[in-house]
Amino acid sequence: MELSRTELMPGVWLSYLPSKKFKTACLSLSLLTQLSRETAAMNALIPYVLRRGTARYGDMEALSTRLDELYGTAIEPVVRRIGEIQCTGFYVSFPEAAFLPGGQDVLRPVASLLGELLLSPATRGGLLLPGYVDSEREKLLDIIRGRINEKRSYALFRCIEEMCCCEDFAVGRLGGEAECQAIHYQKLTKHYRKLLQTCPIELFYCGRAPEKQVISALKDALVPLPRGEIDDGIGTEIRMNALEAQPRFVEEALDVAQGKLVIGFRLGECMEEPDLASLYVFNAAFGAGTTSKLFVNVREKLSLCYYASSLLDVHKGLLLVSSGIEFDKFEAAKAEIFAQLEALRHGDLTKEELAAARSGVASDLRSLTDSQGELEGYYLAQALDGDGCSPLELAELAENVTKEDVVRIANSLECDLIYFLKNGGEQEGESDAE
Repeated sequence: MELSRTELMPGVWLSYLPSKKFKTACLSLSLLTQLSRETAAMNALIPYVLRRGTARYGDMEALSTRLDELYGTAIEPVVRRIGEIQCTGFYVSFPEAAFLPGGQDVLRPVASLLGELLLSPATRGGLLLPGYVDSEREKLLDIIRGRINEKRSYALFRCIEEMCCCEDFAVGRLGGEAECQAIHYQKLTKHYRKLLQTCPIELFYCGRAPEKQVISALKDALVPLPRGEIDDGIGTEIRMNALEAQPRFVEEALDVAQGKLVIGFRLGECMEEPDLASLYVFNAAFGAGTTSKLFVNVREKLSLCYYASSLLDVHKGLLLVSSGIEFDKFEAAKAEIFAQLEALRHGDLTKEELAAARSGVASDLRSLTDSQGELEGYYLAQALDGDGCSPLELAELAENVTKEDVVRIANSLECDLIYFLKNGGEQEGESDAE
């Protein structure tokens, strides 16, 4: 599978990935904007409002009927944050012509419907329908408010919020509660119109249709797209060093049965010329997976936590260690997490540990080719990062990462913030899920 990229119109790019591996084809459309607290909630709300109905198919019932006519085509809103770029739009899955009666090809009508969803929403007097906006806003508010219910993800969110307090990355992908509450249909319509004119747009297709056919269908579907001055200045600021000389400490109290310890690191100088394969293997050796040092030593051998794992964000240059602990084991667990990092810094990595890390990363990357959804997300991130490496190529690079590569990255890390969620507050109706 070789990816090709084509600019269909100003600021509108198609990533085309031919594949005969799947019985369905996938098509996605993403509006790209700079993540900001003022607009994040509006950006997140737009695809959900647009999915409620178009000028021709005025409500979800009419849209569902049309999707059934297209042999069960599915179109879902998608909101993502890749670094400090917010990506909002739609993901479409539809059956390949080879598996439909008479070999009927639905690519063109599917692309046309996607264009209608984006460009011809249900309106009254040129404005988005108040009922649709109000209804979807309340659903989005429920999701934003519900972040606190899953303590593990909430602790990660709070660590990022505090660690990146001076950066756009502190804003969640769905925006904030106050900004979401302030949305009304007139304000949202104005913002939506502005996005269509200024946003870079990324399209992705994976399937059997010839590239020329896909380009033709999408160009026709997007003919009404108004384009003004494209905002090409969006991007992610990567901070190499911690905000202060010593790691900051943030403690929060809620009604929890289990403490949540999150340690935030900056990846440091290794982000000047990121080596993705080495970063992934380092993360696997340190804390991702059952052969990692955090799992084997902190969790299994020393029983200092219920879980301990590391999460890597190569787009922003962060690594987060997340752990669930007994409240009185905070100091011991924290000390051991740092001890395992220090061990890697001094080259304490056996051949077996390195082989397991390399193998795990390579296997995960190769498995991406088994899912169109995973491929879509991978190549969208690659488009934003300007990296054309395929999952299979990156897997091969991962298998050749050396111990010295892992040690170099371990020594590049700099702790920025330690967050601890302890017991002591009162929150009704919340779970403490691991």
